[in-house]
Amino acid sequence: MPGRARKEHGGAGDPAHILELLWREPGAEGARRGPRQGLSVDAVVGVAVELADSAGLEALTMRGIAGRLGVTPMTLYTYVPGKAELLDLMLDSVYLRMPRTAGPDAPWRSRVEAVARENRDLYARHPWVAGMSTARPPLGPGLMTKYEHELAAFEGSGLGDVERDAALTLLLGFVHCVARAALDTQAAVRDSALSDQQWWAAHEPLLAKVFDPARFPLAARIGRAAGEAHQGMYDPEYAFTFGLRRILDGLARLGEPG
Repeated sequence: MPGRARKEHGGAGDPAHILELLWREPGAEGARRGPRQGLSVDAVVGVAVELADSAGLEALTMRGIAGRLGVTPMTLYTYVPGKAELLDLMLDSVYLRMPRTAGPDAPWRSRVEAVARENRDLYARHPWVAGMSTARPPLGPGLMTKYEHELAAFEGSGLGDVERDAALTLLLGFVHCVARAALDTQAAVRDSALSDQQWWAAHEPLLAKVFDPARFPLAARIGRAAGEAHQGMYDPEYAFTFGLRRILDGLARLGEPG
């Protein structure tokens, strides 16, 4: 299922070759050598992204991509050496195509909030990205464009260079966590064929038999209040908005003079 893929790792291929492919250095593009004129690295990556978007990374195979392109699986290796390199190319491709929504004249808080929403939208459009390990991200034009844009969002915040980099890491980590939780919630509904309300209705009578509110008073009171407010176990929009405001408030204090 999209969004429920096991953790996939890029950055495992030959560094020199993958950098040539990412930056499309002369000689890296295999179309001139390939048996089918018109096929390209970009075409392979585009189909791979479409397949991952629709069916998740577990459905991403060279055979499946080749079938969609109308070529043999061995043909693909003329353009992409293997799946590790393909994952890097896919990730960098979606990074490069991300909308950049906040203009340079907007207040820094608005720009940083826009960065958070851009990344959350990325996970919504491409759920497989949330399952990718970015410990060693693809060092391509997509990542560099994304990083430059997101660092610029903090201009005027009063943060130093190291603080700005750490603030971006904090922000993106928060967005990733909230996005993963939202995807997990969607998957639970899909896999069980039950909404949160239906799931609670089915389990509440059994829980009432074993749960003692006197023993767990905070869990009883706060859990009930949150459940009533969210009409379910979890509200991704509330979690995102609440957490983002707290992060922005903290960064504003950190950037204050003195």
